[in-house]
Amino acid sequence: MRKFWKINLGLFLLFVFVFASIIFSTVSNNKNIFEGETHFKNIWQLTFGGENAEAYFSRDGKQLVFQSKRDGMEYDAIYTMNTDGTNVKMVSSGEGVTTCSFISPDGKSIIYASTHSGIYKCPAKPDMSHGYVWPLYEDYDIFQADKDGSNIRQLTTAKGYDAEGVYSLKGDKILFTSARTGDLELFLMNPDGSDQEQLTDIPGYDGGGFFSLDGQWICWRASRPQGKEFEDYRCLLGKNLIRPGKLEIYIMNLKERKPIQLTNNGAANFAPYFHPNGKKVIFSSNLDSPKSHNFELYMVDIETRKIERITCNPSFDGFPMFSYDGKKLVFASNRNGKVHGETNIFIADWED
Repeated sequence: MRKFWKINLGLFLLFVFVFASIIFSTVSNNKNIFEGETHFKNIWQLTFGGENAEAYFSRDGKQLVFQSKRDGMEYDAIYTMNTDGTNVKMVSSGEGVTTCSFISPDGKSIIYASTHSGIYKCPAKPDMSHGYVWPLYEDYDIFQADKDGSNIRQLTTAKGYDAEGVYSLKGDKILFTSARTGDLELFLMNPDGSDQEQLTDIPGYDGGGFFSLDGQWICWRASRPQGKEFEDYRCLLGKNLIRPGKLEIYIMNLKERKPIQLTNNGAANFAPYFHPNGKKVIFSSNLDSPKSHNFELYMVDIETRKIERITCNPSFDGFPMFSYDGKKLVFASNRNGKVHGETNIFIADWED
């Protein structure tokens, strides 16, 4: 009998331990989920401190590539890490400024934009007397490297800004943004940099594009300034700057190549990404707080144009990407930041 009770007591204590672990895990995982964020089942913070953004999944969902300004650095560098936040490694050259990285579908290489071929130190920060503007460093070119950052190859050489590159799921094309025509347009090229062709030609900023999973569509952000706004756009572009105040989300079928506008709210809508079902596009916007920097994640239905709010964080949420199986969402956020401007990478279990 005593042996029986010892066995049952052991099983009881094991049950209590497992139950407590589950409860504790749920609380710790969900403490960064705000009321109303019903699509998030669990959430984990992957980085802690600095400015971390634009984290994108590998095809197998096991790794992320992202840009980060940390440890007193003056500029962004490109890093990889596992999707649990471990094994963080810098994979860019360590010179110049970098942005907009992506992992090839076969997992063997990465691409990113860097100024290291022209500027080996951090270039001057943009003149904020123009208001809130983004720099478009003319020395940005797109580079390809092996997964560990070695064997760097330059893919673009045109004069002016070349950045914002992403692979198609098949790995047969790279979509990117270039100022080579005197305007900011979308281009396609082969993975080795050959056969570069222009996709858009309407005056205004076209950039931040991504492919649908079937490779037949792209989504991107675009401005269509008119009158004085166009004059302001051209003036800033001449100084390698852009004001991201009014951006709308567009999609395009790569066979027909006719831009289709999804949003029309006059807000700063950016960072679109296709839902794996191809029927919706998630993006970041300040449409509910147009006079603030409170950006939330939203999702627009391509057929109905109905917009659903995804996040309810009183600060910044942006740069969302679904895992290829649609089970997780990675994004950058100011939530749980310890100091002003701290931006970290979060990953959430996604429920449709």
